[in-house]
Amino acid sequence: MRAFWLSCALLSCAATPAIAREPAIHPAVTTDPAPDAANPARMDAFVIPSGEGAMNAVMYVAAGSGVHPTLLLLHGFPGNEQNLDLAQAARRAGWNVLTLHYRGSWGSPGIFSFTNAAEDAFNALLFLEEASTVAKYRIDTSAIVVAGHSMGGFMAAEAAAAEPRVAGLFLIDPWDPAQTVASLATPQGEAGWKAEVAGDLPPLSGASYESLTAEIKGDAQKFDLGRKLVGYGRRPLTIIGADRGIGAMARKVGADAQSANPNTRLMVWPTDHSFSDKRIALADALVRFLAGVAPTLR
Repeated sequence: MRAFWLSCALLSCAATPAIAREPAIHPAVTTDPAPDAANPARMDAFVIPSGEGAMNAVMYVAAGSGVHPTLLLLHGFPGNEQNLDLAQAARRAGWNVLTLHYRGSWGSPGIFSFTNAAEDAFNALLFLEEASTVAKYRIDTSAIVVAGHSMGGFMAAEAAAAEPRVAGLFLIDPWDPAQTVASLATPQGEAGWKAEVAGDLPPLSGASYESLTAEIKGDAQKFDLGRKLVGYGRRPLTIIGADRGIGAMARKVGADAQSANPNTRLMVWPTDHSFSDKRIALADALVRFLAGVAPTLR
């Protein structure tokens, strides 16, 4: 009987015309595009003024003579994982990518604070919309997307909610300060937060456990990621949490976002906060999200 069903299955396959399938992994994740000799891909390093300091920044410039959709990619607290593999994949897909270090982090001039980092993210967005930047990097201002990991997810959401011209938002295991504040009511929560901050302070200038904790406790509405996502509205939004990271936060803020935008995509993957064993899958998810914003690109 088993042989009978196997022969039927083989006959069925032979009689069914081949159907073209989408590649399992987007080609931009694994394959370099053909070089453009006239307008090659390149990398520019520069400084973006912000407040009393500045942000050390890098633009991954896409190849090609036409205008380019552009991604603002924000790292977390303090930014040990910078997600530059995602920047490279997005550029191979035809996107410019701006990355940066917030004021007071990793050598950028100024004082680090969560408030300053939020201002920095918004100032970086304004930088991408300046006429001189648009001309230099051939930016398609109708296709600017913001992505952020961990703390950068909160900063990305705040910037995107405040700028209605942002075309899409992609959050990677985003941090919700409001949930951290709630956890401080328990000894375990407070101890966990203290340990986290202690490990993250070395590359940050002018910050302390006391100053950072006072910030998020002092303005509950400002530091509520769920509120930011509701304010972001019905624009494209994907949230990917990490089960062994802070995926519980992603689930909570994802539900908040879906209350305002039922089309919000929420996934929680079985990986750690840095997506250490899901880098290809994460790059694929990002590139496919970007393709939905600018579908004419490869």
